[in-house]
Parts: sequence; structure tokens; C-alpha cells
Amino acid sequence: MSHADDHVGTRRDFLYYATAGAGTVAAGAAAWTLVNQMNPSADVQALASIQVDVSGVTPGTQITVLFLGKPVFIRRRTPEEIEAGRAVDVSELTDPTAQNPNLQGIQPATDENRTMDEAGEWLVQIGVCTHLGCVPIGDGAGDFGGWFCPCHGSHYDTAGRIRRGPAPQNMHIPVASFLNETTIQLG
Repeated sequence: MSHADDHVGTRRDFLYYATAGAGTVAAGAAAWTLVNQMNPSADVQALASIQVDVSGVTPGTQITVLFLGKPVFIRRRTPEEIEAGRAVDVSELTDPTAQNPNLQGIQPATDENRTMDEAGEWLVQIGVCTHLGCVPIGDGAGDFGGWFCPCHGSHYDTAGRIRRGPAPQNMHIPVASFLNETTIQLG
């Protein structure tokens, strides 16, 4: 074997490794682009968490805010609404579980597990009927003093639990917390 043959082999090896390296970089760049496009867009990320001023919400009233494309009911309940919600036997409910991401694991749908504070004054829930996605009307509507979906006749109580009608689940509870006495953070 001559010295010239060693030089050609080295050149061939270099071209092989350079081509393989360039191909690997190109494949990685293509894969990264495909994976990165699945991330939420900037406008969605900006709305993933919002702060709501609740200083103007008086007992017996509610506000509706838009969060992640869905209405969210923030209700400041009266002592009568709290009492009515706490008097319900969970075993009588259509959906006895609490869809509350703030709780660890599956909990019973007691009034205390659905409200934000120990007193039960603040109820925050996604304002969508769990039957077909309609928006229920509130302010004591329906047979149980909570919300009523006139589209198909679902009745919710003062804690947003389904009591009568075709809805299979209670109104869902979003991730929410108090930042201070007058501000709730959703998300």
C-alpha cells in the first residue's frame, strides 16, 4: 500500500463523516421544527393565566370572565346560598365527585370541596353545561337556586352540581387561587 492510498482513504473518511454530520444536523433541525410547532402559540400562552379583580362583586352577584375560550363564573354567594349548598347529601347527587384540580385526587362533591374559601363565599367554575357545552343562566335559576341550562333542561344547585337533567357531570372547577383579598388568579 502506498502513501498516496492512505491519503485518499483519509479524504474519503473525512467526506463520509462530514456528510453524516451535516445530515444529522439537518434531521435534528427538521425534527425540532416539527416538535416546536406543537407548542402553544404566544397568544395562547399569554392567556394561560389571568388575574381578575373581584373587589366589585357583592354577595349574591357574579361576574363572568373569558378564560381559555370559555366563560368562567365567579360568584360571591350569600349565607343562604352557602347553607343550601352545604345541606345537600352528596350521595343524592348525579355526579358525586368534585372535578376540582385544586384538590389532590378524587374528592366528594361537597360544597366545601367546590368553593375557594373555608367560609364557602367564593365559587369559581367553568360556566359550561357538561351536557352539550351550552352556557347556563344563573342568579338563582332552575329548581335548585343555582344555574339552569334552558337548551336541554339541566338544573344545577348553588354549588354548581348537577341535580336534574341530562348533564352527566357537575360544572367543572378551574385552577384558581386568591392573590390577595380582591384578586383571583385563574390558571
